[in-house]
Amino acid sequence: MPRAAEQSARVVIVGAGFGGLAAASGLARAPVDVTVIDRHNYHLFQPLLYQVATAALNPSDIAVPIRRILRRQTNAEVILGEARAVDVTARKVILADGEVPYDYLIVATGATHSYFGRDDWARVAPGLKTIEDALDIRRRILLAFEAAERESDPARRAAWLTFVIVGGGPTGVELAGAVADISRLTLRQDFRHIDPQSARVFLVEAGARVLPSFDPSLAERTAVSLRGLGVEVLTGAPVTAIDATGVSIGDRRIEARVVLWAAGVAASPLARSLGVPLDRAGRVPVSPDLTLPGHPELFVIGDLASISQDGRPVPGVAPAAKQMGQQTARNILRKLRGLSHRPFRYRDAGSLATIGRAAAVADAEQRLEMCRLAIGKDNALEVSDVEVRRGGVSYTAETLHDLRRIYPQDDLFLILGWDAARLFATWRKPEEIRRLAQVVPSRNGEPISEQTDSSLNAKSGKQVANTITRGAGKNDSRYWRSRIFRPINARGEASPHYSMRLQIHGRRMSFSLGTGNAEAAARKAASW
Repeated sequence: MPRAAEQSARVVIVGAGFGGLAAASGLARAPVDVTVIDRHNYHLFQPLLYQVATAALNPSDIAVPIRRILRRQTNAEVILGEARAVDVTARKVILADGEVPYDYLIVATGATHSYFGRDDWARVAPGLKTIEDALDIRRRILLAFEAAERESDPARRAAWLTFVIVGGGPTGVELAGAVADISRLTLRQDFRHIDPQSARVFLVEAGARVLPSFDPSLAERTAVSLRGLGVEVLTGAPVTAIDATGVSIGDRRIEARVVLWAAGVAASPLARSLGVPLDRAGRVPVSPDLTLPGHPELFVIGDLASISQDGRPVPGVAPAAKQMGQQTARNILRKLRGLSHRPFRYRDAGSLATIGRAAAVADAEQRLEMCRLAIGKDNALEVSDVEVRRGGVSYTAETLHDLRRIYPQDDLFLILGWDAARLFATWRKPEEIRRLAQVVPSRNGEPISEQTDSSLNAKSGKQVANTITRGAGKNDSRYWRSRIFRPINARGEASPHYSMRLQIHGRRMSFSLGTGNAEAAARKAASW
C-alpha cells in the first residue's frame, strides 16, 4: 500500500515529454517526492522537430535540459536512465543499470516509429522522432544536393534531386512543404552546376487523401497548396518496397536517394512489461481515470495510452498528453486526501499542420480553418481561399464580404497576424477577445501592469477588451505583429482597426491601439 501522505509518497514519472512534465509540475506543491526518469537529459518540443530536420532551426532551439525546467521544484529529482521494464507486483521500475521503487507510477514514454513489419526499411528511410533522427535527415537532404552538384550523369543527378516522403499525416505534410521550400527558396542561388528548383518532392500516402484525421475539405486544400509548392502528391499509393536507390509503389518505381518515413507510429516497448493486453499499435487500454485496470497506483498517459471519448479515440498529440499529465497529478492529490479519482476528459482545441512557409490548415469547430491573406496591389487587403466551418458545415469565402454573409448575425473581429515564417487569421467574438486578454499575475517574477480602457470602439458602444496587458518590449521576437479589424460592414469593409501584438508563448498579450481603415492598416502592415 502507498505510504501515508505525511511520509512523502514516492511518485515516479517515466518520460519527460509533454505529459510527464505536466504531471511533475502539477505535483510541485504536493507532499510527495517526485522522480523523473528519461533516457535523455532534455525535453524535446517535437512539433518543431521537422524544422530541425530541414535546417530551419537548431537542436538547441527546441530542446531544454530537464533539470533546468525542474530546478526550482524542490520535491523533484531527475534520473538519466533507460527504463527497461516495470515490475507491477513489486512496484519497481527496472532500469538498464538499477531499479527505482514507487508508490505511484506515471508511464509517459511516448511512441516510436512503426514500419508495419518492414523494419529493414528503417536503415534507408529514417523516421522523425528524436533530435538524432532530425540531424540524420538534415544530413541526407543537404548532402543530396552536394552529390548532385558533382554528378555528371543526368539520371543519377535526377535521383539525387528526388525526395520521397512516405506518409501523408501532419508530419509528412510539414516535411514535404519544408523540403520544397529548401529547394525553391533557401538553396536556389547556392549552386553552379545544378538548379535546386528542379528537385522533385513526392508525398506518398496509402490512403485516399492526405491528413486523414482532418476534415476532407481541408485535406483537399492541403493537397492543392502542396502542389502549388511543387510537391507531387500521390494518394491511394501504398509503398511496396524501399531500398537505397528508391521506392516502389506497386509497378511504379521512383528513383530517389533520399526517402523519409512519416507513415506510422508504435507505442513504446515498455508497455509490454505491464502485463496487460495491448491494442494493435501497442498502446495500453486504460481506465477512464488513466490508470492500469486493477492498479489504481499506476497511470499511463500520452501516446502510450489508448482511451476513447464520445466514441472516438483521444489523439496522440501534445495537448492531449499535457491534459492527461495535469489530470493525473490532480488524481494523485485526491488519492492522498482520501478521495476517489476523477475521469479524464479531453478538451480538443483543434489540430494544425503547416504547409511550407506561408500556409497552414487548422481543424477546429466553428472557427476559421484555412486562409490566405496578402497585401495586394495598391496596398489593398486581399483575402482568398478561406475555409470556415460552422456547425459541421463547411463554407468557402473569397472576400471579406463573403465572410460577412457567413456570419450575418455575429459581431466579429478579424485578427490578422504574421511572423517571419507564417501568416495566420482567425475570427473571434468580443467575449473571446476579452478572454484572450486575461492577465497573468507575473512575468519572470515581475508584476505586469493592468490598464482598463472603456473608450475602445466607442462608436459602436462596445468594448474590445477590458484589460490591456503590458508585456515584453518591442524587440521581443516571441511576439507576432497583428491587426484587429472591426466591424465588417455589409459591403465587406473593415473599419476602424486596432493594432495588436500577440505573444506566442503563454497567454499574455501586449496591445497598442489606434484608429483608421483597412487601407491605412494595410499600408502600415506592408511597412512592417
